[in-house]
Amino acid sequence: MNDIYLYVITALLPLSACLTVLQVNPYHALVIRGILGAIAALVYAMFGAADVGLTEALVGTMLAITLYGVAVRSSMVMRLGIVEKEDANQEKFNQLVDHLRTILNQYHLRLELVCYQDKNELNQALENRDIHGTCQESIDNDYSYHTVTRIQRLYEIIKPQLSSSLITYINPSDIKEKQL
Repeated sequence: MNDIYLYVITALLPLSACLTVLQVNPYHALVIRGILGAIAALVYAMFGAADVGLTEALVGTMLAITLYGVAVRSSMVMRLGIVEKEDANQEKFNQLVDHLRTILNQYHLRLELVCYQDKNELNQALENRDIHGTCQESIDNDYSYHTVTRIQRLYEIIKPQLSSSLITYINPSDIKEKQL
């Protein structure tokens, strides 16, 4: 009866592992992964393997969480290229950017705006895969903006919630063929 706490703490291992797998938000999964590592280190220490517990705490928890955090932070962003200029239609552009941020936030993605001097530099950045998409004034000159993306999944996320006339998917291989 004195060892009941051992059973309770040990039961937390599969529980926290299941919670980690079921998380939708990657940041929540990282926190729960840290809890899982801490529980594992505690279990190892309680059963007399303090050296394994210390290794789990340092490598399995702290280092892994740090590396996973960096990877998640850098991969969960949409880099959108824009032409840097002052225009009278800034309010409409800001509305589009806010709408894009709202759409991307549902998938735990961030929107990062990258400014370029002119349209040629912007299109070159898309071709070189420096950015995931572009946002430029519409060719029709109707004071609206058009977004082009080279990432199929981003297109699939944005298209249902944005007017289809405002977003286009361009296959990266098509960009290279146009250059030839």
